[in-house]
Amino acid sequence: MLRKYAALASVMLVTAITVSVPSPAATGFLLPDLRQAPPGCAGGFGGDPVTCTDWDVCLVIDPDKPGGTCVPGGLAHAARLRFTSSEDNIGEGPLLLYGHRDNTGQDKMSVRQALRTKDGWIPPDYSSAQRPTDAFTYYEPARDHRHWHLMNFEHFALVSKQGTVVVRDRKNGFCLGDRYRVPDADRLGRVPGDSGPDGELAKRLRDNMCGHHEPSALEVVEGISVGSGDDYKYTVDYQWLDITGVASGVYDLVNTVNSDRTLAELDYGNNASSVAVSIQWPSGPPTPNQKIGTAPVVEFLRSCPGRPRCA
Repeated sequence: MLRKYAALASVMLVTAITVSVPSPAATGFLLPDLRQAPPGCAGGFGGDPVTCTDWDVCLVIDPDKPGGTCVPGGLAHAARLRFTSSEDNIGEGPLLLYGHRDNTGQDKMSVRQALRTKDGWIPPDYSSAQRPTDAFTYYEPARDHRHWHLMNFEHFALVSKQGTVVVRDRKNGFCLGDRYRVPDADRLGRVPGDSGPDGELAKRLRDNMCGHHEPSALEVVEGISVGSGDDYKYTVDYQWLDITGVASGVYDLVNTVNSDRTLAELDYGNNASSVAVSIQWPSGPPTPNQKIGTAPVVEFLRSCPGRPRCA
């Protein structure tokens, strides 16, 4: 998998930004609202997030491989903190994105956001989607993917108590669909049923594989219905941060979705969640090129859903 195209500024990972977004009443649209789940929680988890278990510490031999088998101490050259990441749509309307390119000579698709109107109409394709974005999709040929990825949708980082980004992610894209039901779906007002435009779209997004095995595709759809979420398991390539050179201490593990605000939402204040993480090396962190004798001891201390700082 290719590395992400550009690093985000630290402030975007650790600072909540207030952005003015037209209300649905003013626009006639029903907007989505992306809620970032705490890192390390399975998609749809509704209990105490500090008890989430979808994470581990994995020692690997080759630090340059995106995946790799976890090995015992004494063999490894890198330590990775792996964790599941997921985001929910708890808004008024679906997050719906259409990608398009004119011909196969273009390696990227531009992306437009389709907004559901209050009278129930949902744009069916790229040409009718109302909102251009700065997002784009790219076909990822790696064996475990082979579909079109929405780039720079989500980012994660390890941040010091002083607000310095210590480690950035290397993830480059996501295939969005309805992968699970959010834990509080029953309290949301516009979760689609089995019929109507919203229900038909939800059926499409439940099966959405983002042009799987279709590198020559000219169109692709990505999205999340109201009351659903999309997750990436901690065993997937690049669902980790390399903590080999991180000193013992307490840090924020931060997940941020839609950090550049290129996608219209009802509320940007819940786009980041964090966990206070303790990392302790029994014999100190390894020096460069030194094999790791003992894995670091990692503990999730507390979780701060909807907040970019926790430690």
